[in-house]
Amino acid sequence: MEKSGFLSQHGTRSALSLVLIVSVVMAVLGWLPTDILVRLENYAYDVRLRAMMPGGIDPRIVIVDIDEASLQKEGHWPWQRTKIARMIDVLFDHYQIDVLGFDVLFAERDESSGWKHLEHLRNTALREHQEFGTELERIRPTLMFDDIFAKSLRNRRVVLGYYFRHDGEPNSTVGELPPPALKQGSFVPGNVGAVRATGYSANLPELQRAAASGGYFNASPLVDPDGVFRRIALLQMYDGKLYETLSLAMLRLVMNEPKIELVYEGNTPSAVALEYLRVGKRKIPVDADLAALVPYRGKQGSFVYVTASDVLHAKVPEAVLRGAIVLVGTSAPGLLDLRTTPVQESYAGVELHANMIAGMLDGAIKHRPPLILGVEIVLLTVVGVTLAFTLPMLNPLMATLVTTLSMLAIMLVNLYAWKAHDVILPVATGIVLVGSLFVFNMTYGYFVDSRGKRLLAKLFGQYVPPELVNEMALDPTTYSLEGASKRLTVLFSDVRGFTTISEGLDPKQLTLLMNEYLTPMTHVIHHHRGTIDKYMGDAIMAFWGAPVPDEHHARHALLAAIEMIRTLDTLQDHFREQGWPPIKIGVGLNTGDMVVGNMGSEFRLAYTVMGDAVNLGSRLEGLTKQYGVQIIVSEFTKEEVGDFAFRELDSVRVKGKDQPVRIYEPIGPTDQLTPEEQHELKLSRQALQFYRSQDWARATLAFLDLQRRYPDRKLYALYLDRCAHYEKSPPPADWDGAFTFDHK
Repeated sequence: MEKSGFLSQHGTRSALSLVLIVSVVMAVLGWLPTDILVRLENYAYDVRLRAMMPGGIDPRIVIVDIDEASLQKEGHWPWQRTKIARMIDVLFDHYQIDVLGFDVLFAERDESSGWKHLEHLRNTALREHQEFGTELERIRPTLMFDDIFAKSLRNRRVVLGYYFRHDGEPNSTVGELPPPALKQGSFVPGNVGAVRATGYSANLPELQRAAASGGYFNASPLVDPDGVFRRIALLQMYDGKLYETLSLAMLRLVMNEPKIELVYEGNTPSAVALEYLRVGKRKIPVDADLAALVPYRGKQGSFVYVTASDVLHAKVPEAVLRGAIVLVGTSAPGLLDLRTTPVQESYAGVELHANMIAGMLDGAIKHRPPLILGVEIVLLTVVGVTLAFTLPMLNPLMATLVTTLSMLAIMLVNLYAWKAHDVILPVATGIVLVGSLFVFNMTYGYFVDSRGKRLLAKLFGQYVPPELVNEMALDPTTYSLEGASKRLTVLFSDVRGFTTISEGLDPKQLTLLMNEYLTPMTHVIHHHRGTIDKYMGDAIMAFWGAPVPDEHHARHALLAAIEMIRTLDTLQDHFREQGWPPIKIGVGLNTGDMVVGNMGSEFRLAYTVMGDAVNLGSRLEGLTKQYGVQIIVSEFTKEEVGDFAFRELDSVRVKGKDQPVRIYEPIGPTDQLTPEEQHELKLSRQALQFYRSQDWARATLAFLDLQRRYPDRKLYALYLDRCAHYEKSPPPADWDGAFTFDHK
C-alpha cells in the first residue's frame, strides 16, 4: 500500500520536481535565460570573496599615488616630463626599486618648455642674431622634456601603460604599441576567445621604445553587467597579435621576462577550453576570455601608498621602497581612475593591478576549470533527483532539516574548494535548486497533500490517530467509507460496577471521572493503531485492521488491551486523591470477518463494524466477571498471536451462537514466562483435561491443588463448583465440554 501510495501521490510531485531540475540544468547550459542566476552567482562570489580575503598590507608592492596632496604641491596634472623623469631617477637610483609600472598614459608631447616658440623666434624675428641660435642649440637638450623622460627610461625595468579601444572604430590609433606578448603564428587564433580591440591610445614612440615593456591598463571590456570589476583580461588581441596587461608585463619583468604559453584542457591546442597561462614556472588560471579573477586582498589600502610628491623629494623612508615593485597611479577623484569592485564601490584602478601582481606572485588566483560545467550539471542532477524523491516522503520539519543540511553541504564543499584548491564551484544554482525544490514541495504539500489530509481527517479523524491519517494520506483514493467485509479484531471494554460508581458521584464529578478515564484509554488504543468505534457511556468499542490495513491487527489489539490494564493501574492513585472510587474494567477481544463502513440512517452515520464476530467480542467482555479475569480473547485471536502464552479458561456457547468457542486469558510473551507461570499453565491444562473427560474426582483434586496454590484465582473455585454439580448431576451423553451462557 505504501509503495502504491507513493507512486500515485508523490509520483506527481516528484515528476514536477524533475521538470524544475531540468529547467535549472538548461539554464546552466545557457539554453534558457540566466540573468537571475548570473546575478545570484556574482553575489555569492562577492560574499565569499569578502569573507575569505586575507586582509593586511602587502609590503612587496608600493603605489606611488598622484593624490590630491601631490597635485596641490606639484601642480595640476599632467606634470612636466622632467618631473616624471626625476621621479624615475629617485626611485631607481636612490631607493633602488625592482620594477616600475605606470598606470598613466603619455600619449601627447610635453611642449611646456616653450621650445617650439623659441624655435619660431629663431626662424623669424631673431634669425639675424647668431648668438641666440647658438645659445638655443646649447640649451636645447634641457628643453626637450620628452627626450629627458625617454632617457630616464632607458636600461631600467619600467613598464609603460596604455589602453585599448573597443568602440568599434577600426584602426583608431594614437602612439606606438609595445611588442606583442604573442606574435602571429605562435597560437591558433580560432582557439583563443580573447577580447578583440579595435584601436588603442598608446605612449609616444620614443618613450615606448625606451621603456623595457608596456602593458594595457584598462579592464572595462570585461566589466560585469552590474558594473563591477571582478576579472581582468590578461591578454587582448589586436591585429592578430596578443598583448599583455600592465600587471602581467610587470610580473614578467620581475621574473626576468619568461615567455608566455597558452595551456589548453587536455594539453592540446585543438581544444577550445583554455586552462591557464604558463609564465616561466608559474601557472596563471584564465577563462575563455583569457581573463583572470582579481584576487582582492582587501579594501583599498591593502598595499603601501606613498604620495608622489614625497617620492620626488625623497621624503619616503628607504626601507619602504627598496627592492619594491612600484606602481604609479592616482586615487584622486578628479583624475577619474576609480572602479566599482566587489570589495568597495569606489576603488582606485591602480590597486587592481597591484592585486593582480600579488596574486600571480603568490599563485593565489581563483579559477573555474573548464570541467566545472560538467561537474555542476552532475551535482545538480544528483542532488536534485535525490531531493525530488526524498522531500515528498518527509514531514515539514524533516524536509526543512534535510534542505538545510543539503544547503550547508553545498556551501561547505564550495568553501573547501575555494580555500584548499583555489577552485570556484558554482554555489548559487545549487542553493536555488535546493531552495526551489523545498518551496515547491512545501507549497504542493500545503495546497494538495494537506487538502487530502484534511478530507481524511474530516472523515476518519474522530476514529483513528493522526499517525494513521498521515499514512492514509499517502494514497487517499484507497480509503472509503463504503461498507466492506474484512477480517478484523474488535475490542470491547467496560467499567465494572459503573452503576454503583455513578450513584456515588454528582454529574460534574462523574463527567470529570469519565474524561480522565477515557482519555488515556483512547491514547493507548491510538498508540497501537486502533480505530475508536464509539464510546457507550463507560464502555469503549474499538477495532483494528481498518480503515488502514494491518497484518498484525490481533497482536496490536492484544497489546492495547494489556496496556489499558496497566495504564488504569497507574491512575488509581490519582482517582483516590480526587475522592473517586477505584475503577476496574473487563476487556474482550475477538478476531473474525466483519462488515466495516459508514452505517446508520439518513440523519446520522458512523464508521463502525458489524457481524457475529463483533457480537462475540462483546459477549467475551461480559464473561470477564464470570471468570475473574481482566482480559478474555477468543481462540481466533489467540491463533493470530503465536508468540504469546495464554491460559485456557473454558469452551463456551454465548447467547446467540450455537457453536462453542474456546476462550483464553493472555499471560505474556512466551519467552518471558517465569518457571512458576509455566508450571501453573501445565497444571491448569491437566485439570481441564480431567474435567472434559468427566473424571470428576481427579479434576476436583487438580483444581483443589490449584486453588491451594493460587487462592486469588476465581477460575479454580468456579470449576470446583462445576465438578461438584456434575458429579451429582452428570451432563448428557453428547456433552462436548462447553458451558452454555444464556445471558449477555
